[in-house]
Amino acid sequence: MLRLVLATVICVLPATLAGAFEIESMSDHERSIFRSEIRDYLLENPEVLMEAIAILEQRRGQEAAQQELAMIEDNRDAIFNDGASFVGGNPDGDVTMVEFLDYRCGFCKRAYPAVEELIATDGNIRYIVKEFPILGEQSTLASSYALAVKLVAGDEAYKNIHDLLMTHNGNINAGFLARTSGKLGLDHDAVLGEMEGEKVAQIIADNRALGATLQIQGTPSFIMGENFVRGFVELDQMRAIIDDIRNNQG
Repeated sequence: MLRLVLATVICVLPATLAGAFEIESMSDHERSIFRSEIRDYLLENPEVLMEAIAILEQRRGQEAAQQELAMIEDNRDAIFNDGASFVGGNPDGDVTMVEFLDYRCGFCKRAYPAVEELIATDGNIRYIVKEFPILGEQSTLASSYALAVKLVAGDEAYKNIHDLLMTHNGNINAGFLARTSGKLGLDHDAVLGEMEGEKVAQIIADNRALGATLQIQGTPSFIMGENFVRGFVELDQMRAIIDDIRNNQG
């Protein structure tokens, strides 16, 4: 425990000062005295340790933010302009919001009305859906169906299917998909053909690979502007993030 305390304190000291505390080069006697002095000081001034931990956490947060910015920059085209993902909202919006989602994800369904209201009331958000099925066979079936509908019937039909799947709470199977195609007047044979084709499988594989590269491990996950938002957030939080992005854009 003391080693962790010392490491935490020393790591936030200026480099010139930290260099003076080369503990490993001390003799056993010197090390014992040094540790005793540090212990006594921290017991008398515990706020110093809290300050050091706060600085360390701040630095780690800044480093993580820089790493995420680098990940976005390195994968910008795949994230924002892959040519395969649905683009809704305002295609010319001043802020782009990307959502990695799974139609079987409870938190995705919970976020859905907030996302829809944000896009509708803001009017200037470019919204991209990344089909990211990670919750089993039914998830993959749902995403494959949605993507196949997009290929066969276009963006409007895709959005109808997206809305339906986000509000559907039952099982997703072949019978459900056939009935859905019938209700919406879709050519189900053509949709099935695309579902079984290479293009849909490749889009899903590409999204999964992108998610792995971006260290996305759950849904929903958002990229808003240059910001990662991992997990469910309320509508007010979404609006605050969008406002911050616009303020920073000047």
